Amino acid sequence: MKVLFIGGTGLISTAVSHLAVKRGIDLYVLNRGNNNDVLPEQVKNIICDINNDEAVKKALKGHKFDVVVDWIAFKVEHVKRDYRLFKNITKQYVFISSASAYQKPIPKLPITEDVPLDNPYWKYSKNKQYCEEYLLSIKDSDFNVTIIRPSHTYNDTLLIFQLIPWDYPYTILKRMLERKPIVLPDNGKSLWTLTYNYDFAEAFLDVLGNESAYNDYFHLTSDKVYTWTQIANFIYDGLNIEPNIEYIPSSFIIKYFPEVKGELYGDKKDSAVFDNSKIKSIAPNYKSKVEYSDIVKRAVKHYLETPELQKVDKEFDKRYDNLIAEYKKA
Repeated sequence: MKVLFIGGTGLISTAVSHLAVKRGIDLYVLNRGNNNDVLPEQVKNIICDINNDEAVKKALKGHKFDVVVDWIAFKVEHVKRDYRLFKNITKQYVFISSASAYQKPIPKLPITEDVPLDNPYWKYSKNKQYCEEYLLSIKDSDFNVTIIRPSHTYNDTLLIFQLIPWDYPYTILKRMLERKPIVLPDNGKSLWTLTYNYDFAEAFLDVLGNESAYNDYFHLTSDKVYTWTQIANFIYDGLNIEPNIEYIPSSFIIKYFPEVKGELYGDKKDSAVFDNSKIKSIAPNYKSKVEYSDIVKRAVKHYLETPELQKVDKEFDKRYDNLIAEYKKA
């Protein structure tokens, strides 16, 4: 099977790329070549900017693919571009959406694919919804669309928090090391699903070239579910430090961190537990084996042994301290 990935070097797609070549897939990756050293040597690299139509057409001239997967489409104009570029060179197009696009507040648990898409809090999720709606409206028998909705997926180096400066995650780890409190929204008891990237990859590859997945949508998550307090405690355990957690209402947090309202209210505030029956029905290699507690010591070790990652967002940390101090006053 000949497959083209657009992107291919992200947290999820790197795992999929490695497993794909192990399964014997003839894998091509089209990107700007900035991070291709993370890919297996069997991958055929096409160095090109996906946003340059003429350059893409030239680079792909003469190619036909069984499947094209776009890992980096986030807006309707991206998927419209993809249809324009790939409608005559592939039979299956896979769009990576997001389980965060489901209706908020979540109307039922566990979440199934019949829950409508409607997240009014987070523009990222709303754009994924619009992309799905466009793709499902195409109705082209020569261009079969498959939509995959990941939830919170992690690798061996990801530190997972609800409130974190994404560019400098060591900021929160340093607070833990210094025995300063960390913040969890509300009571820390909401349930959160975490999916290891290689578990995701096993089932994802079953979708490629699978006619049962044509013109349909699936969330693809783990069956591993934790409270946010458990997740924080896993990291404390990795540091061999006693937990020091402040529970603060989300409504109070966004007064000090208004930029996280979309991600918090639109994704991480309330419980998210998924029924994976639909993807399991077409993906015989579906796995939900790895626990975050099995991985977290590797993630902690990665930060403690990599000085260049030990950067702190001082402005974020200052606001964080102010948040805790003002909440205690209140």
